[in-house]
Amino acid sequence: KFRTMIPDADGWLRQNPDTWTEYQKQYKLQDDPRVTKIGRWLRRTSLDELPQLINILRGQMSLVGPRIITPAELSHYADYAAKLMSVTPGLTGWWQVSGRSGTSYAERVQLDMWYIDNRSPGLDLHILIRTIGVVFQRYGAY
Repeated sequence: KFRTMIPDADGWLRQNPDTWTEYQKQYKLQDDPRVTKIGRWLRRTSLDELPQLINILRGQMSLVGPRIITPAELSHYADYAAKLMSVTPGLTGWWQVSGRSGTSYAERVQLDMWYIDNRSPGLDLHILIRTIGVVFQRYGAY
């Protein structure tokens, strides 16, 4: 992904207790003050995701799959962590076309698990088609 945040965004977050508390609830912030102006535009247009195409070409990611997560986010998956780690992450997925940033983290986990349990070439095609609409509508982009 393209860098869309200020340098040391995590450090800034830790120095602002109220914002840190809000961030801890969902691992996202409404109108995140750490995102740069160009970063906001890149996120709204989903262009920040384009560098991940290189990872797809390398075989490290697929077009469709659960969203790649950070080690800090893994704890949210609790009993589902091993299941999540057993599949290749994707550039787009069921979560991205089913609410994106408008969903809670618990909902994101459930959407990822539903995708893993039901994945198929037909579902992947359905997700790819819906992704086009989501990107152009900028739904859930932040």
